[in-house]
Amino acid sequence: MSYLNPTYDVIVVGGGHAGSEAAGAAAQMGAKTLLITMNLEAIAKMSCNPAMGGVAKGQLVREIDALGGLSGIVSDETGVQFRMLNLSKGPAMWSPRCQSDRMLYSKKMRERLEEKENLYFRQDNVVDLMYSEDGKEIQGVITQTGQKFKSKAVVLTTGTFGNGLIHIGETHYGGGRSGERASTGISATLEKLGFEVGRLKTGTPPRIDGRTVDYSKLEQQLGDADPSGFSFLTEKLPGIDEQLSCWIGYTNDEVHEVLKTGFDRSPMFNGRIKSIGPRYCPSIEDKINRFADKDRHQLFLEPEGWDTYEMYLNGFSTSLPEDVQYKALRTIPGFENVIMIRPGYAIEYDYFPPHQIRRSLETKIVDGLFFAGQINGTTGYEEAACQGLMAGINSALKVQEKEPLILQRSEAYIGVLIDDLINKGTEEPYRMFTSRAEHRILLRQDNADLRLTELGHKIGLASEERLQKMQKKKEAVAQLDELIKDYTVRPEQMDPMLESKNSSTMNQPMKAEKILLRPEVSLQDMLDHDDEFASKIIEVTEDKKALEQVEIQIKYAGYIEKEFEMVKEMEKQENMPIPEQIEYSNIKSLSTEGTQKLSKIKPETIGQASRISGVSASDLSVLMVYLKN
Repeated sequence: MSYLNPTYDVIVVGGGHAGSEAAGAAAQMGAKTLLITMNLEAIAKMSCNPAMGGVAKGQLVREIDALGGLSGIVSDETGVQFRMLNLSKGPAMWSPRCQSDRMLYSKKMRERLEEKENLYFRQDNVVDLMYSEDGKEIQGVITQTGQKFKSKAVVLTTGTFGNGLIHIGETHYGGGRSGERASTGISATLEKLGFEVGRLKTGTPPRIDGRTVDYSKLEQQLGDADPSGFSFLTEKLPGIDEQLSCWIGYTNDEVHEVLKTGFDRSPMFNGRIKSIGPRYCPSIEDKINRFADKDRHQLFLEPEGWDTYEMYLNGFSTSLPEDVQYKALRTIPGFENVIMIRPGYAIEYDYFPPHQIRRSLETKIVDGLFFAGQINGTTGYEEAACQGLMAGINSALKVQEKEPLILQRSEAYIGVLIDDLINKGTEEPYRMFTSRAEHRILLRQDNADLRLTELGHKIGLASEERLQKMQKKKEAVAQLDELIKDYTVRPEQMDPMLESKNSSTMNQPMKAEKILLRPEVSLQDMLDHDDEFASKIIEVTEDKKALEQVEIQIKYAGYIEKEFEMVKEMEKQENMPIPEQIEYSNIKSLSTEGTQKLSKIKPETIGQASRISGVSASDLSVLMVYLKN
């Protein structure tokens, strides 16, 4: 059979955050790549909140950037406000976040993708897959126009479009997001091939006309005076005076009573929505129902961009009837005269429980078929983007007949996310938190480049410029570390500063490191009171990130060393392989639940098996003895 269209190495289906990263990575690594999306004007569209990063999510974006992905640099280019969250806590908790210009983000991502020599585009809707006669190997895709595109690998990033169903009160209709139709056909094909399918729900709040808000009744939230971006290549970000403000408001009992009048017409409560939504981002009606003792809930009014007055009301996600949404909005202090531009809605969509994928994100059932993003049960742009990046990387490596890139839990938050999905599964949209990472002191946002850039460069993704910048920082940190440990500070210089911080004064000269180890003292405090010390530091570098890095390394050296020791111990069992063809039912001493879970998930290593819920310590011992024999 002859095909009208050329053959590709990799086809990426879907142009959201996962699809953009997947297509960009595969093309950058030399694979001839085709990105097929229903609307080329909506590439990397921020269909929910116009923001990137946040607690743990910011770490994911930094890791994407360190490997050579696109989300970090595009976020920095299009941010309207930048904030580092959790600065009152330890550095393992610091998380960058930026408010983004929604339309500009999509435009800049497309521009970045169009720079890729090996990347081609097609505006179309994929309705079916092509595969071998036995259903074991992917061969390409079929679109609604009847065109067939052949490829060696396919990455599915269907987001909320897979049989998407939008709910607003008693109204419901097919759609992938507001104003765009759903995608049908692929789910049926995957079920026919033997995949298990489920349904999840997410939602979004109403958008409002910012000109109709009384800001005097809200609390202003400014960005950081000295902002931190996501990309290690970014040199300059807008200062505090150049950033847009966000605003904080609150619901009250009156708002709650208005919302309750719509409960009988709510798809959440009348049984029309049967799927599960994200626990950590509930709708406003779910909040007032579950937390009846709370007399108010916090809301964040966020700008959608530089050149629009449309605003996003974070914290007011809802699928209530539109008339109830409108009346409730006008009961919120500051919103008495508000005009609603778009109503909030809930959306149900297909996902495929992630025990069906490998750590490379290739499916276990069909060779060469990869899943990334919400199709695996996650929520959030950042979670989707990092999966897209890994699927793009591993689809390119697959085509090049190379071993997949697998990030361990001790190497990256990305590794934690993928490991969690496969081993623990998810029955609700999965969201990343710092608490999910047992090695979070090692996986900080500030050192993502030191952890991952060399790896990204090795596979052909991270640029030479990025590698050199990382190596320069690494060398500067090593020199700074040596200087701080060797330099002696004197009481006459340090004591005034120590007294101001209620820290004990010095009886004699000490090494700078000893003073820096005090939690109340920062490196900048010391430099401000010792000109000679400051000049020696400047001789090494003026890079603020290198200074921050060395300070963290010195202050938390004990914790970091313990974590490294723990990682080494875990690696001994982590990398013990388990043959894919093993029949767990033949291992008689395994528990019934252990046999069922191991047979379902088919872990690749003992370490992976140890994290499966339902697999006991005795099951692991039995399995290890069995493998040795």
